[in-house]
Amino acid sequence: MLSNLFTFVKTKGSSLLPAHGSGGARATIIIKIPQKNRAKPEKQKGKKEGGLGEGIFALLRVKIERFRFSLIKRNTKQKNFLFLLKEKIAREKIKFLKFPTFWFEATPQGKFMLNIAFGQSKYFVDNLSENTKRGLRQKLRRGEMPGYAPLGYLNDLKNHTMIKDPERFRLVKKIFELYSTGNYSLQSLRDKIFDIGLLTRNEKMLSVSMVQSILQNPFYYGVFRYNGELWQGKHEPMIAKKLFDKCQHVLSDRSRPQKRKIKEFAFRGLLFCGECGCAITSETQKGHNYYRCTKKRGKCSQGYIREEVLADQINKQIQKVSLPPSWADKMIAELEKDKEQEAKDGAVFAQNLKSQIKGLEEKLDTLLDTHLDGTITKEEYTTKKQKILNQKIEISEKLKDFEQNGNHWLEPAKKFILDSKQAEIIALQENLFEKKDFLKKIGSNRILRERELVFEPRGAWQILLKSALPASGGRAETLCAEATNAEHTIWLRG
Repeated sequence: MLSNLFTFVKTKGSSLLPAHGSGGARATIIIKIPQKNRAKPEKQKGKKEGGLGEGIFALLRVKIERFRFSLIKRNTKQKNFLFLLKEKIAREKIKFLKFPTFWFEATPQGKFMLNIAFGQSKYFVDNLSENTKRGLRQKLRRGEMPGYAPLGYLNDLKNHTMIKDPERFRLVKKIFELYSTGNYSLQSLRDKIFDIGLLTRNEKMLSVSMVQSILQNPFYYGVFRYNGELWQGKHEPMIAKKLFDKCQHVLSDRSRPQKRKIKEFAFRGLLFCGECGCAITSETQKGHNYYRCTKKRGKCSQGYIREEVLADQINKQIQKVSLPPSWADKMIAELEKDKEQEAKDGAVFAQNLKSQIKGLEEKLDTLLDTHLDGTITKEEYTTKKQKILNQKIEISEKLKDFEQNGNHWLEPAKKFILDSKQAEIIALQENLFEKKDFLKKIGSNRILRERELVFEPRGAWQILLKSALPASGGRAETLCAEATNAEHTIWLRG
Protein backbone atom coordinates (compact mmCIF):
# COMPACT_ATOMS: atom_id res chain seq x y z
CA MET A 1 0.00 0.00 0.00
CA LEU A 2 2.87 2.38 0.77
CA SER A 3 4.44 1.63 -2.61
CA ASN A 4 1.19 2.66 -4.30
CA LEU A 5 1.25 5.87 -2.28
CA PHE A 6 4.81 6.69 -3.31
CA THR A 7 3.90 6.13 -6.98
CA PHE A 8 0.87 8.38 -6.58
CA VAL A 9 2.97 11.14 -5.01
CA LYS A 10 5.55 10.93 -7.76
CA THR A 11 2.96 11.30 -10.52
CA LYS A 12 1.44 14.32 -8.79
CA GLY A 13 4.78 16.03 -8.29
CA SER A 14 4.15 16.27 -4.54
CA SER A 15 6.24 15.46 -1.47
CA LEU A 16 5.67 13.50 1.74
CA LEU A 17 5.67 15.28 5.06
CA PRO A 18 7.09 13.44 8.14
CA ALA A 19 4.78 10.64 9.17
CA HIS A 20 2.84 10.75 12.45
CA GLY A 21 2.15 7.63 14.44
CA SER A 22 3.89 4.36 15.22
CA GLY A 23 5.52 4.07 11.79
CA GLY A 24 4.96 1.73 8.86
CA ALA A 25 1.46 1.19 7.55
CA ARG A 26 -0.06 2.53 10.74
CA ALA A 27 1.38 6.02 10.30
CA THR A 28 -0.73 8.94 9.13
CA ILE A 29 0.94 10.30 6.00
CA ILE A 30 0.31 13.82 4.78
CA ILE A 31 0.95 14.67 1.13
CA LYS A 32 2.08 18.24 0.56
CA ILE A 33 1.24 20.05 -2.70
CA PRO A 34 4.12 22.04 -4.24
CA GLN A 35 4.04 25.82 -3.87
CA LYS A 36 3.09 26.40 -7.50
CA ASN A 37 0.00 24.16 -7.22
CA ARG A 38 -1.37 25.76 -4.06
CA ALA A 39 -4.50 27.88 -4.22
CA LYS A 40 -4.23 31.28 -2.52
CA PRO A 41 -0.91 30.74 -0.73
CA GLU A 42 -1.34 34.02 1.15
CA LYS A 43 -3.83 32.33 3.54
CA GLN A 44 -1.91 30.62 6.31
CA LYS A 45 -4.50 30.64 9.08
CA GLY A 46 -4.86 26.87 8.96
CA LYS A 47 -1.71 26.26 10.97
CA LYS A 48 -3.11 28.29 13.85
CA GLU A 49 -6.57 26.84 13.62
CA GLY A 50 -5.78 23.21 14.05
CA GLY A 51 -2.52 22.08 12.58
CA LEU A 52 -3.92 21.50 9.05
CA GLY A 53 -1.91 23.78 6.80
CA GLU A 54 -3.10 24.94 3.39
CA GLY A 55 -2.47 22.62 0.50
CA ILE A 56 -2.97 19.27 2.24
CA PHE A 57 -3.85 16.83 -0.49
CA ALA A 58 -4.49 13.49 1.20
CA LEU A 59 -4.21 11.53 4.46
CA LEU A 60 -3.71 7.78 4.64
CA ARG A 61 -4.51 5.63 7.65
CA VAL A 62 -4.95 1.88 8.03
CA LYS A 63 -8.42 1.96 9.60
CA ILE A 64 -10.95 4.74 9.23
CA GLU A 65 -12.58 3.57 12.48
CA ARG A 66 -9.52 4.85 14.34
CA PHE A 67 -9.12 7.96 12.19
CA ARG A 68 -11.30 10.36 14.15
CA PHE A 69 -10.00 9.15 17.51
CA SER A 70 -6.33 9.49 16.49
CA LEU A 71 -6.81 13.00 15.13
CA ILE A 72 -8.33 14.17 18.39
CA LYS A 73 -5.62 12.43 20.42
CA ARG A 74 -2.79 14.10 18.45
CA ASN A 75 -4.35 17.55 18.63
CA THR A 76 -5.30 17.91 22.27
CA LYS A 77 -5.26 21.72 22.09
CA GLN A 78 -8.16 21.73 19.67
CA LYS A 79 -11.69 21.44 21.05
CA ASN A 80 -13.26 20.41 17.76
CA PHE A 81 -10.60 19.23 15.33
CA LEU A 82 -13.01 17.11 13.32
CA PHE A 83 -15.24 20.13 12.70
CA LEU A 84 -12.20 22.01 11.42
CA LEU A 85 -11.32 19.12 9.11
CA LYS A 86 -14.85 19.09 7.66
CA GLU A 87 -14.68 22.84 7.15
CA LYS A 88 -11.51 22.53 5.09
CA ILE A 89 -13.11 19.75 3.06
CA ALA A 90 -16.05 22.05 2.39
CA ARG A 91 -13.66 24.83 1.27
CA GLU A 92 -11.91 22.28 -0.96
CA LYS A 93 -8.57 22.73 0.79
CA ILE A 94 -8.36 18.95 1.15
CA LYS A 95 -8.79 17.24 -2.19
CA PHE A 96 -9.37 13.68 -1.05
CA LEU A 97 -8.69 11.14 1.71
CA LYS A 98 -7.65 7.60 0.94
CA PHE A 99 -7.97 4.63 3.28
CA PRO A 100 -7.43 0.92 2.63
CA THR A 101 -11.20 0.34 2.37
CA PHE A 102 -12.51 3.84 1.74
CA TRP A 103 -11.85 6.59 -0.79
CA PHE A 104 -13.07 10.16 -0.42
CA GLU A 105 -13.31 12.84 -3.07
CA ALA A 106 -14.47 16.43 -2.63
CA THR A 107 -17.90 15.83 -4.19
CA PRO A 108 -21.36 16.01 -2.58
CA GLN A 109 -21.60 12.21 -2.60
CA GLY A 110 -18.08 11.89 -1.21
CA LYS A 111 -18.80 14.33 1.61
CA PHE A 112 -22.01 12.47 2.45
CA MET A 113 -20.20 9.12 2.60
CA LEU A 114 -17.39 10.67 4.65
CA ASN A 115 -19.89 11.87 7.26
CA ILE A 116 -21.32 8.37 7.45
CA ALA A 117 -17.83 6.93 7.83
CA PHE A 118 -17.03 9.39 10.63
CA GLY A 119 -20.30 8.46 12.35
CA GLN A 120 -19.29 4.81 12.18
CA SER A 121 -15.88 5.65 13.60
CA LYS A 122 -17.56 7.49 16.50
CA TYR A 123 -19.72 4.43 17.15
CA PHE A 124 -16.63 2.21 17.03
CA VAL A 125 -14.77 4.34 19.57
CA ASP A 126 -17.76 4.62 21.94
CA ASN A 127 -18.44 0.89 21.70
CA LEU A 128 -14.78 0.14 22.36
CA SER A 129 -14.88 2.43 25.42
CA GLU A 130 -18.00 0.72 26.80
CA ASN A 131 -16.52 -2.76 26.27
CA THR A 132 -13.36 -1.67 28.08
CA LYS A 133 -15.37 -0.34 31.03
CA ARG A 134 -17.41 -3.56 31.11
CA GLY A 135 -14.22 -5.60 31.21
CA LEU A 136 -12.85 -3.47 34.04
CA ARG A 137 -16.04 -3.90 36.07
CA GLN A 138 -15.84 -7.66 35.65
CA LYS A 139 -12.21 -7.59 36.69
CA LEU A 140 -13.12 -5.63 39.83
CA ARG A 141 -15.80 -8.18 40.73
CA ARG A 142 -13.18 -10.93 40.50
CA GLY A 143 -11.01 -9.03 42.97
CA GLU A 144 -8.33 -8.04 40.46
CA MET A 145 -7.00 -4.49 40.68
CA PRO A 146 -6.39 -2.88 37.27
CA GLY A 147 -3.00 -1.30 36.70
CA TYR A 148 0.48 -1.87 38.03
CA ALA A 149 1.03 -3.82 41.23
CA PRO A 150 2.18 -1.73 44.22
CA LEU A 151 5.65 -2.14 45.66
CA GLY A 152 6.02 -5.59 47.19
CA TYR A 153 3.88 -7.29 44.53
CA LEU A 154 4.35 -8.20 40.87
CA ASN A 155 1.96 -8.42 37.93
CA ASP A 156 1.44 -12.01 36.78
CA LEU A 157 0.86 -11.39 33.06
CA LYS A 158 -0.06 -15.02 32.41
CA ASN A 159 -2.86 -15.32 34.97
CA HIS A 160 -3.65 -11.57 35.14
CA THR A 161 -3.21 -11.47 38.91
CA MET A 162 -0.83 -9.90 41.40
CA ILE A 163 1.66 -12.11 43.21
CA LYS A 164 4.24 -11.58 45.94
CA ASP A 165 7.55 -10.02 44.95
CA PRO A 166 10.11 -12.49 46.37
CA GLU A 167 12.69 -9.72 46.82
CA ARG A 168 10.58 -6.89 48.27
CA PHE A 169 7.52 -8.46 49.92
CA ARG A 170 9.20 -9.07 53.30
CA LEU A 171 10.92 -5.67 53.26
CA VAL A 172 7.73 -3.72 52.51
CA LYS A 173 6.00 -5.58 55.34
CA LYS A 174 8.80 -4.37 57.59
CA ILE A 175 7.73 -0.77 56.85
CA PHE A 176 4.39 -1.33 58.59
CA GLU A 177 5.94 -3.25 61.49
CA LEU A 178 8.52 -0.55 62.20
CA TYR A 179 6.18 2.41 61.83
CA SER A 180 3.50 0.91 64.05
CA THR A 181 5.91 1.11 67.00
CA GLY A 182 5.70 4.90 66.89
CA ASN A 183 9.48 5.21 67.17
CA TYR A 184 10.08 6.36 63.59
CA SER A 185 9.23 9.43 61.58
CA LEU A 186 8.66 9.06 57.84
CA GLN A 187 12.16 10.39 57.18
CA SER A 188 13.89 8.07 59.64
CA LEU A 189 11.79 5.14 58.43
CA ARG A 190 12.85 5.84 54.84
CA ASP A 191 16.51 5.81 55.90
CA LYS A 192 16.01 2.63 57.92
CA ILE A 193 14.45 0.62 55.10
CA PHE A 194 17.12 1.90 52.72
CA ASP A 195 19.76 0.49 55.08
CA ILE A 196 18.08 -2.93 55.07
CA GLY A 197 18.06 -2.95 51.27
CA LEU A 198 14.59 -1.89 50.06
CA LEU A 199 14.73 -0.05 46.72
CA THR A 200 12.21 0.81 44.03
CA ARG A 201 11.91 -1.22 40.84
CA ASN A 202 14.28 1.31 39.26
CA GLU A 203 16.85 0.51 41.95
CA LYS A 204 16.43 3.93 43.56
CA MET A 205 15.87 5.05 47.12
CA LEU A 206 12.23 5.44 48.16
CA SER A 207 11.02 9.01 48.67
CA VAL A 208 9.27 10.08 51.86
CA SER A 209 6.00 10.57 49.97
CA MET A 210 6.27 7.05 48.57
CA VAL A 211 6.70 5.64 52.09
CA GLN A 212 3.62 7.57 53.24
CA SER A 213 1.66 6.31 50.21
CA ILE A 214 2.58 2.71 51.09
CA LEU A 215 1.44 3.18 54.68
CA GLN A 216 -1.93 4.56 53.51
CA ASN A 217 -2.58 1.97 50.78
CA PRO A 218 -5.35 -0.49 51.82
CA PHE A 219 -4.15 -2.94 49.13
CA TYR A 220 -1.66 -4.35 51.62
CA TYR A 221 -4.39 -5.68 53.97
CA GLY A 222 -6.50 -7.24 51.22
CA VAL A 223 -8.68 -4.54 49.62
CA PHE A 224 -8.07 -1.86 47.01
CA ARG A 225 -9.63 1.44 46.06
CA TYR A 226 -10.73 2.11 42.47
CA ASN A 227 -12.61 5.23 41.39
CA GLY A 228 -13.28 6.10 45.02
CA GLU A 229 -14.83 2.70 45.80
CA LEU A 230 -13.41 -0.08 47.99
CA TRP A 231 -13.18 -3.60 46.51
CA GLN A 232 -12.25 -6.97 48.03
CA GLY A 233 -9.03 -8.23 46.45
CA LYS A 234 -8.15 -11.86 45.80
CA HIS A 235 -4.40 -11.30 46.23
CA GLU A 236 -2.59 -12.52 49.34
CA PRO A 237 -2.66 -9.78 52.02
CA MET A 238 0.69 -8.61 53.30
CA ILE A 239 -0.49 -7.46 56.75
CA ALA A 240 -3.52 -7.71 59.03
CA LYS A 241 -6.03 -4.88 59.18
CA LYS A 242 -5.19 -4.31 62.85
CA LEU A 243 -1.60 -3.47 61.93
CA PHE A 244 -2.81 -1.18 59.13
CA ASP A 245 -5.18 0.65 61.50
CA LYS A 246 -2.38 1.03 64.03
CA CYS A 247 -0.19 2.67 61.39
CA GLN A 248 -3.04 5.05 60.48
CA HIS A 249 -3.36 5.99 64.14
CA VAL A 250 0.36 6.78 64.32
CA LEU A 251 0.13 8.81 61.10
CA SER A 252 -2.82 10.75 62.51
CA ASP A 253 -1.05 11.51 65.78
CA ARG A 254 2.12 12.65 64.03
CA SER A 255 0.15 14.99 61.77
CA ARG A 256 -0.90 17.05 64.78
CA PRO A 257 1.45 19.77 65.99
CA GLN A 258 3.37 18.51 68.98
CA LYS A 259 4.32 20.79 71.84
CA ARG A 260 7.86 20.56 73.09
CA LYS A 261 8.01 18.76 76.41
CA ILE A 262 10.51 20.09 78.88
CA LYS A 263 9.97 17.53 81.63
CA GLU A 264 8.22 14.19 81.76
CA PHE A 265 5.92 13.34 84.66
CA ALA A 266 5.21 9.66 85.21
CA PHE A 267 1.49 9.96 86.06
CA ARG A 268 0.54 12.86 83.78
CA GLY A 269 -2.39 11.93 81.52
CA LEU A 270 -3.34 8.99 83.74
CA LEU A 271 -6.05 10.46 85.99
CA PHE A 272 -9.11 12.72 85.93
CA CYS A 273 -10.64 14.83 88.64
CA GLY A 274 -13.42 13.08 90.56
CA GLU A 275 -15.28 16.35 91.15
CA CYS A 276 -15.31 18.30 87.87
CA GLY A 277 -14.00 15.69 85.41
CA CYS A 278 -11.03 17.77 84.22
CA ALA A 279 -7.64 16.19 83.59
CA ILE A 280 -5.09 15.91 86.38
CA THR A 281 -1.96 17.87 85.51
CA SER A 282 1.43 18.04 87.23
CA GLU A 283 3.99 20.59 88.30
CA THR A 284 7.16 20.80 90.34
CA GLN A 285 7.37 22.87 93.53
CA LYS A 286 10.44 23.04 95.77
CA GLY A 287 11.94 19.90 94.24
CA HIS A 288 8.79 17.76 94.58
CA ASN A 289 6.29 16.74 91.92
CA TYR A 290 2.63 17.48 92.60
CA TYR A 291 -0.56 16.50 90.81
CA ARG A 292 -3.70 18.65 90.77
CA CYS A 293 -6.89 19.34 88.82
CA THR A 294 -6.55 21.75 85.89
CA LYS A 295 -9.84 23.45 86.96
CA LYS A 296 -10.61 24.41 83.37
CA ARG A 297 -14.37 24.02 83.92
CA GLY A 298 -14.61 26.41 86.81
CA LYS A 299 -14.12 26.20 90.54
CA CYS A 300 -12.98 22.89 92.01
CA SER A 301 -12.27 22.12 95.67
CA GLN A 302 -9.82 19.25 95.01
CA GLY A 303 -6.31 19.89 96.33
CA TYR A 304 -2.76 18.83 95.50
CA ILE A 305 -1.24 15.39 96.04
CA ARG A 306 2.47 14.62 96.08
CA GLU A 307 3.85 12.11 93.61
CA GLU A 308 5.21 9.88 96.37
CA VAL A 309 1.77 9.63 98.01
CA LEU A 310 0.09 8.84 94.70
CA ALA A 311 2.74 6.23 93.87
CA ASP A 312 2.14 4.55 97.23
CA GLN A 313 -1.61 4.30 96.51
CA ILE A 314 -0.90 2.79 93.10
CA ASN A 315 1.44 0.25 94.70
CA LYS A 316 -1.34 -0.87 97.05
CA GLN A 317 -3.76 -1.36 94.16
CA ILE A 318 -1.18 -3.33 92.18
CA GLN A 319 -0.42 -5.56 95.18
CA LYS A 320 -4.13 -6.42 95.43
CA VAL A 321 -3.96 -8.22 92.07
CA SER A 322 -0.71 -10.06 92.79
CA LEU A 323 -0.58 -13.86 93.12
CA PRO A 324 2.03 -16.11 94.75
CA PRO A 325 3.98 -18.08 92.11
CA SER A 326 2.82 -21.48 93.43
CA TRP A 327 -0.86 -20.57 93.15
CA ALA A 328 -0.40 -19.03 89.75
CA ASP A 329 1.11 -22.29 88.53
CA LYS A 330 -1.85 -24.21 89.94
CA MET A 331 -4.31 -21.95 88.12
CA ILE A 332 -2.49 -22.49 84.83
CA ALA A 333 -2.69 -26.25 85.34
CA GLU A 334 -6.42 -25.99 85.87
CA LEU A 335 -6.80 -23.99 82.68
CA GLU A 336 -5.01 -26.68 80.73
CA LYS A 337 -7.71 -29.15 81.69
CA ASP A 338 -10.28 -27.07 79.82
CA LYS A 339 -8.27 -27.19 76.61
CA GLU A 340 -9.89 -30.36 75.24
CA GLN A 341 -13.43 -29.15 75.86
CA GLU A 342 -12.61 -25.81 74.33
CA ALA A 343 -11.55 -27.53 71.10
CA LYS A 344 -15.14 -28.76 70.69
CA ASP A 345 -16.56 -25.37 71.50
CA GLY A 346 -14.16 -23.82 69.00
CA ALA A 347 -15.89 -25.54 66.10
CA VAL A 348 -19.15 -23.82 67.04
CA PHE A 349 -17.35 -20.50 67.38
CA ALA A 350 -15.79 -20.85 63.92
CA GLN A 351 -19.16 -21.71 62.40
CA ASN A 352 -20.69 -18.57 63.93
CA LEU A 353 -17.95 -16.45 62.35
CA LYS A 354 -18.55 -18.06 58.96
CA SER A 355 -22.26 -17.33 59.30
CA GLN A 356 -21.49 -13.68 60.05
CA ILE A 357 -19.26 -13.47 56.96
CA LYS A 358 -21.99 -14.99 54.80
CA GLY A 359 -24.52 -12.53 56.22
CA LEU A 360 -22.25 -9.59 55.35
CA GLU A 361 -21.84 -10.91 51.81
CA GLU A 362 -25.62 -11.03 51.46
CA LYS A 363 -25.78 -7.45 52.75
CA LEU A 364 -23.32 -6.40 50.06
CA ASP A 365 -25.46 -8.04 47.37
CA THR A 366 -28.61 -6.39 48.72
CA LEU A 367 -26.84 -3.03 48.89
CA LEU A 368 -25.74 -3.36 45.26
CA ASP A 369 -29.29 -4.23 44.14
CA THR A 370 -30.62 -1.21 46.05
CA HIS A 371 -28.08 1.03 44.33
CA LEU A 372 -28.89 -0.37 40.88
CA ASP A 373 -32.59 0.23 41.53
CA GLY A 374 -31.82 3.88 42.24
CA THR A 375 -33.06 3.75 45.83
CA ILE A 376 -29.77 5.13 47.23
CA THR A 377 -27.20 7.45 45.71
CA LYS A 378 -23.69 6.57 44.61
CA GLU A 379 -22.17 8.30 47.67
CA GLU A 380 -24.43 6.42 50.11
CA TYR A 381 -23.66 3.13 48.36
CA THR A 382 -19.89 3.73 48.51
CA THR A 383 -19.96 4.70 52.21
CA LYS A 384 -22.10 1.74 53.31
CA LYS A 385 -20.15 -0.69 51.16
CA GLN A 386 -16.86 0.40 52.70
CA LYS A 387 -18.26 -0.05 56.22
CA ILE A 388 -19.63 -3.56 55.50
CA LEU A 389 -16.47 -4.59 53.66
CA ASN A 390 -14.26 -3.55 56.58
CA GLN A 391 -16.49 -5.54 58.97
CA LYS A 392 -16.17 -8.56 56.72
CA ILE A 393 -12.38 -8.27 56.65
CA GLU A 394 -12.15 -7.94 60.44
CA ILE A 395 -14.30 -11.06 60.98
CA SER A 396 -12.35 -12.95 58.30
CA GLU A 397 -9.09 -12.10 60.06
CA LYS A 398 -10.58 -13.21 63.37
CA LEU A 399 -11.62 -16.52 61.79
CA LYS A 400 -8.18 -16.95 60.24
CA ASP A 401 -6.46 -16.30 63.57
CA PHE A 402 -8.77 -18.75 65.33
CA GLU A 403 -8.13 -21.48 62.76
CA GLN A 404 -4.37 -20.96 63.05
CA ASN A 405 -4.14 -20.61 66.83
CA GLY A 406 -6.87 -23.04 67.90
CA ASN A 407 -7.74 -22.39 71.54
CA HIS A 408 -6.85 -18.74 71.32
CA TRP A 409 -8.21 -17.91 74.77
CA LEU A 410 -5.65 -20.06 76.58
CA GLU A 411 -2.67 -17.82 75.87
CA PRO A 412 -4.40 -14.60 77.05
CA ALA A 413 -5.49 -16.46 80.19
CA LYS A 414 -1.93 -17.58 80.86
CA LYS A 415 -0.71 -14.05 80.24
CA PHE A 416 -3.23 -12.71 82.75
CA ILE A 417 -1.98 -15.09 85.44
CA LEU A 418 1.67 -14.39 84.63
CA ASP A 419 0.98 -10.65 84.88
CA SER A 420 -0.54 -11.30 88.29
CA LYS A 421 2.67 -13.04 89.34
CA GLN A 422 4.63 -10.02 88.08
CA ALA A 423 2.43 -7.48 89.93
CA GLU A 424 4.27 -7.80 93.25
CA ILE A 425 7.63 -7.17 91.56
CA ILE A 426 6.33 -4.06 89.77
CA ALA A 427 4.88 -2.69 93.02
CA LEU A 428 8.24 -3.04 94.77
CA GLN A 429 10.25 -1.46 91.94
CA GLU A 430 10.90 2.27 91.70
CA ASN A 431 10.04 2.55 88.01
CA LEU A 432 6.99 4.85 88.04
CA PHE A 433 6.32 4.47 84.33
CA GLU A 434 5.90 0.69 84.67
CA LYS A 435 3.46 1.29 87.54
CA LYS A 436 1.49 3.66 85.30
CA ASP A 437 1.33 1.10 82.45
CA PHE A 438 0.24 -1.68 84.79
CA LEU A 439 -2.50 0.47 86.33
CA LYS A 440 -3.80 1.20 82.82
CA LYS A 441 -3.85 -2.52 82.17
CA ILE A 442 -5.91 -3.46 85.23
CA GLY A 443 -8.32 -0.50 85.45
CA SER A 444 -10.25 2.14 83.54
CA ASN A 445 -12.02 5.41 84.49
CA ARG A 446 -9.18 6.31 86.81
CA ILE A 447 -10.08 9.35 88.93
CA LEU A 448 -8.60 11.25 91.87
CA ARG A 449 -11.10 12.29 94.55
CA GLU A 450 -10.15 13.75 97.94
CA ARG A 451 -6.53 12.75 97.25
CA GLU A 452 -7.61 9.11 96.85
CA LEU A 453 -7.17 6.96 93.73
CA VAL A 454 -10.37 5.29 92.45
CA PHE A 455 -10.80 3.20 89.28
CA GLU A 456 -12.95 0.47 87.73
CA PRO A 457 -11.21 -2.90 87.33
CA ARG A 458 -11.12 -4.43 83.86
CA GLY A 459 -12.48 -7.89 83.04
CA ALA A 460 -10.77 -10.71 84.90
CA TRP A 461 -8.95 -8.35 87.27
CA GLN A 462 -12.23 -8.01 89.13
CA ILE A 463 -11.68 -11.52 90.47
CA LEU A 464 -8.55 -10.39 92.30
CA LEU A 465 -9.60 -6.88 93.30
CA LYS A 466 -13.00 -7.75 94.77
CA SER A 467 -11.41 -9.93 97.46
CA ALA A 468 -10.79 -8.01 100.68
CA LEU A 469 -8.79 -10.85 102.26
CA PRO A 470 -5.11 -10.30 103.05
CA ALA A 471 -2.50 -11.81 100.76
CA SER A 472 -2.28 -15.15 102.53
CA GLY A 473 -2.82 -18.79 101.77
CA GLY A 474 -6.57 -18.52 102.39
CA ARG A 475 -6.90 -15.68 99.92
CA ALA A 476 -4.81 -17.52 97.36
CA GLU A 477 -6.92 -20.67 97.69
CA THR A 478 -10.11 -18.64 97.27
CA LEU A 479 -8.82 -16.83 94.23
CA CYS A 480 -7.50 -20.04 92.69
CA ALA A 481 -10.90 -21.71 93.08
CA GLU A 482 -12.70 -18.69 91.60
CA ALA A 483 -10.34 -18.23 88.69
CA THR A 484 -10.50 -21.89 87.68
CA ASN A 485 -14.27 -21.96 88.00
CA ALA A 486 -16.06 -22.29 84.63
CA GLU A 487 -17.89 -19.02 85.23
CA HIS A 488 -14.72 -17.02 85.74
CA THR A 489 -12.73 -18.61 82.92
CA ILE A 490 -15.08 -16.73 80.62
CA TRP A 491 -13.41 -13.52 81.81
CA LEU A 492 -10.04 -14.99 80.98
CA ARG A 493 -11.10 -15.98 77.49
CA GLY A 494 -12.61 -12.59 76.71
